[in-house]
Amino acid sequence: MAHEYPTAETLSAKQQAIPLIAVSMAKSDMPSLRSALNQGLDAGLTISEAKEMLVQLYAYVGFPRSLNALGELKSVVEERRKRGMHDAPGREPGHPAPTGDALLTVGTANQTRIAGKPVKGPLFDFAPVINQLLQAHLFGDIFERDNLDWQSRELATVGALAATPGVEAQLGSHVAASVRVGLTVSQLRQLAQTLANHGDADAAQRVGKALDAYLAKAGGSN
Repeated sequence: MAHEYPTAETLSAKQQAIPLIAVSMAKSDMPSLRSALNQGLDAGLTISEAKEMLVQLYAYVGFPRSLNALGELKSVVEERRKRGMHDAPGREPGHPAPTGDALLTVGTANQTRIAGKPVKGPLFDFAPVINQLLQAHLFGDIFERDNLDWQSRELATVGALAATPGVEAQLGSHVAASVRVGLTVSQLRQLAQTLANHGDADAAQRVGKALDAYLAKAGGSN
């Protein structure tokens, strides 16, 4: 997929809906998820983008929540059609996923680009298969699908991780990754404020702390 990262100082209406969808999915809060999905579709999120986001997030919050969220999306889309609302279907990925060694190669390249350096360390020496799965499946099979841009994927991931206590290290990594794919510090602060405005104070606080830690390590602001 193309790696041209547009930057802006504020999140679009569609981008603001993405972490709300992710937080609601991670919490299995179906009324909030329904509201956030409607907000996203109203703002121009395509059906394909919404499906892709909910599929990707199984890697962060589990298959059961992903399946339930996809069922909720299906219900929302059907109800909107009955009301005469015609949401854009979006598109499928523009190319088939590679297979075999080629999949591992492209997944490793995607992981390295998002992480900012090759991912390695004692944990992956102890259990190398987990990094192989990350490279081949998450960053290969999933992130190589170009029907959802990487900024949207990171907004969704940050939202899901922010809603999950105990994964602050991973949240910090994805806050940094968000900046690498073109999201700005002001947009990430807006993300935190958006979560707070929708009653997710704990998730908002986690994003704020992760962003502050990123800035302290980076020695400045973006």
